[in-house]
Amino acid sequence: MDLNKHQNRKFDLIAIGRACIDLNAVEYNRPMEETMTFSKYVGGSPANIAIGASKLGLKAGFIGKIPDDQHGRFIQTYMDKVGVDTAGMVLDKEGHKAGLAFTEIKSPEECSILMYRDEVADLYLDASEIDSAYIGDARMLLVSGTALAKSPSREAILKAIQIARKEGCLVAFELDYRPYTWASEEETAIYYTLVAEQADIIIGTRDEYDMMEGKRGLENADTIARLFEHTAQLVVIKHGVEGSFAYTKQGETFQAGVYKTQVLKTFGAGDSYASAFLYALFANKGIETALRYGSASASIVISKHSSSDAMPEAFEIETLIEAQK
Repeated sequence: MDLNKHQNRKFDLIAIGRACIDLNAVEYNRPMEETMTFSKYVGGSPANIAIGASKLGLKAGFIGKIPDDQHGRFIQTYMDKVGVDTAGMVLDKEGHKAGLAFTEIKSPEECSILMYRDEVADLYLDASEIDSAYIGDARMLLVSGTALAKSPSREAILKAIQIARKEGCLVAFELDYRPYTWASEEETAIYYTLVAEQADIIIGTRDEYDMMEGKRGLENADTIARLFEHTAQLVVIKHGVEGSFAYTKQGETFQAGVYKTQVLKTFGAGDSYASAFLYALFANKGIETALRYGSASASIVISKHSSSDAMPEAFEIETLIEAQK
């Protein structure tokens, strides 16, 4: 896996999948039924990863379907503002709306998300709307698992991966499992496995890998043995407070712990982790340092109210790592 090839391409990374609206509770330490005010942000794992990557200095683009309404314009305007190229965005003309995520912050340990995902625009991205030339301008395509949950989005994702492989573009798969979007665990396992077998880099939690494999309690060694039979060159498995592990096809193992922070909420950590991890890889900082960047970025985001707005710049990550050496 050569991260230094195609440096003349327009984009370091293009993320594909959902962009939606996060409505985060302004009033903390109370259940949602007692929460009266919410703040609006751009949300959705691949959108957040593109935003995080751009804020870290990578040239990032985004492919996804957004509604032709006020929420859609809010999403596109925000992503333009933070430097994400939105030429790959498609406007939905069939009246589908943006997904909404209402967040509840009862305590740092008790956070939940109430999702509205029925008939959302991002799941109506069609394979015919994927621009081969746009993907061919990227060094890496970042795929989010949630985009595989329904047709026609899943076919669009599979087409995008085919194009990426043809164009010599690396494929990164962020598992991003959201149970409320899927028809069954069996369906999840089928499509996750299909994409994982075509990805160069795979990032997820231990629970997400269990979902992909259809079994609980598997060891990391079992997971990587199966994945390395295919295209994967690098597999990252996150274990919560125990830290994260990275495995290479060449047999190397790397590990990083977590960084202490004043936790406000639990969501947004995975997106910030992925953006910072990939940034560090592109910056040739090495896999072990990339794990630290991912962990530090996640700690920063869970200490703040938003996910997209809270995506840190490189100096913030480096300051936290240096402070907790």
